[in-house]
Amino acid sequence: MTKAKQNIEPPFNQEFCTQLEYEICHNLEKSDDPKLKGFWCDGVSWFPADNQLTKKHVNDKRKIETKAWLGKTGQTEYKATVHFGKKALSRYAKGLALTECIPSLESKVEWIEIDIENSTVEIRLN
Repeated sequence: MTKAKQNIEPPFNQEFCTQLEYEICHNLEKSDDPKLKGFWCDGVSWFPADNQLTKKHVNDKRKIETKAWLGKTGQTEYKATVHFGKKALSRYAKGLALTECIPSLESKVEWIEIDIENSTVEIRLN
């Protein structure tokens, strides 16, 4: 593999994580769950541990484990697992942007699960 190929930014990047943060905030704002009242997201890390951003890892594991900052102050660190659906897997394999794989609020799909007690969040992309 050439150096030019190695330096191509993966689809799980700052732009995607910023859009994901925005959509999580929007989803939390509309949530009917009283435990999540006043919650917001102050970021999703685009630097996961280990070598999770490779196409092979994403294809094999179908997820990336990273961090997100959530809560009433937006500063509580959560272990975030981003699960890849079929569309997200296909786009990742092709090096295409993932932003359109974030479910819309109108889709009525439960794509975010927050466990306050264990400080974890599960995010499911299309």
